[in-house]
Amino acid sequence: QVQLRESGGGLVQAGGSLRLSCAASGRTFSNAAMAWFRRAPGMEREFVATINWSGGITDYLDAVKGRFSISRDNAKNTVYLQMNSLKPEDTAVYYCAAVPRLDGNYDYWGQGTQVTVSS
Repeated sequence: QVQLRESGGGLVQAGGSLRLSCAASGRTFSNAAMAWFRRAPGMEREFVATINWSGGITDYLDAVKGRFSISRDNAKNTVYLQMNSLKPEDTAVYYCAAVPRLDGNYDYWGQGTQVTVSS
């Protein structure tokens, strides 16, 4: 059974940092792109960041550029999201995703981890 398990969420004050992890099991994703999405209360899910299979290509939501950094460790089958200078508007459930489809969706999703940034 393929699983993506996020961890590292929590409550942090504005300006603080968190590091999210997404550990995959059941198959290797070392040859697949992976991504982070988020869903704030009452909002649609939105793309946050993506990384290609080797880690050499990344892309970010404009609102997080310069503050967030996505990386991966293929030996550990894990992708990370380092979040610095957090803002209250970053409050959301953060989801890990793997293996993108042509329609922009992903084949695999995690259950999500809550990030709450207090002002």
